[in-house]
Amino acid sequence: MKKLAFVFIALFSLSIMTTSCREKTTGEKVEDAAESVADDVEDAVD
Repeated sequence: MKKLAFVFIALFSLSIMTTSCREKTTGEKVEDAAESVADDVEDAVD
């Protein structure tokens, strides 16, 4: 029983670590680029 609980704890910890370290999705990268361009345009207008 202890081994089974240890396996579940290890798998849970591994899943938490991998989801928190994920890279940005393509949509998030596009959104960041669009915001950057909008900021640059605002700066150019000023």
